[in-house]
Amino acid sequence: PTTESLGPSSFVLAGTPGLEAARFWLAFPLCSMYLMAIVGNGAVVFIVKTELSLHAPMYIFLCMLASIDLALSTCTVPRMLSLLWFDWREISFGACLLQMFLIHSLSAVESTVLLAMAWDRYMAICHPLQHATILTNPEMAKIGLAAVIRGATVMAPLPIFIKRLPFCSSRVLSHSYCLHQDVMKLACADIKVNIIYGLIVITSVIGLDSLLISLSYVFILRAALSLSQEARLKALGTCISHVCAVFLFYVPFIGLSMVHRFGKIQGSNIHVVMANVHLLVPPVLNPIVYGVKTKQIRQRITRLFQRTTH
Repeated sequence: PTTESLGPSSFVLAGTPGLEAARFWLAFPLCSMYLMAIVGNGAVVFIVKTELSLHAPMYIFLCMLASIDLALSTCTVPRMLSLLWFDWREISFGACLLQMFLIHSLSAVESTVLLAMAWDRYMAICHPLQHATILTNPEMAKIGLAAVIRGATVMAPLPIFIKRLPFCSSRVLSHSYCLHQDVMKLACADIKVNIIYGLIVITSVIGLDSLLISLSYVFILRAALSLSQEARLKALGTCISHVCAVFLFYVPFIGLSMVHRFGKIQGSNIHVVMANVHLLVPPVLNPIVYGVKTKQIRQRITRLFQRTTH
């Protein structure tokens, strides 16, 4: 096979292997999920921004999470829909690198925000008197900025490492979008640097964040056990939505990483399913989980819909 030293001009997205006949119809539930993610997360951002009573750390972090989910959905789903409806499989090398950077950096930002939300719950339950003085609006802005800088800085080398690789004649990716672990496997050169850096990123971002979140809940549970039953249930009740968001994000992410690194199942679409779950399910379910479990947001959404129907 021929080698293109400066990288191919484009890649070919795989779509839905084995489901080509149903491709057109699969786009409709995908489009519905995307619209749900846009409406749900957009409503959360609008409500938190306009409702002064919700300008508290927990809701501001929720607004950050919703904004990230909006961006993550928008940088992947429209391209997937164009593939399913119009068979636009080809994506340019530059567009692929940009999409790869956005997906991985936004995932890192979301992980940081979920860690910050765990810290917020820890401070609110374990150190309630210091909570309001430490988590002020300027501090919240700094945390949000730090999350973006961390995500962008850690993931910036990924497209650089891909760009330096020579690629062989095969240009077909196994997903409907560009992921680093998928693109690097098409290179006809040693990808040891990419693999090592990928493991460093997974360990230092996802691994570290999930460990710190777990530790925060150990301290939260320990503090909650010293409270009365009513106070304990109330305190732990404020954590349920965050715990759901953590599981929705980390379980598919870690599962996808494991499948890509250690899965050798020929003809299996498990990595495609895991990738779609990781990118599509949290943006759809997070607003629902927070809407159901957070009384203030639920009431505000109800008033918003009542206003639009009258």
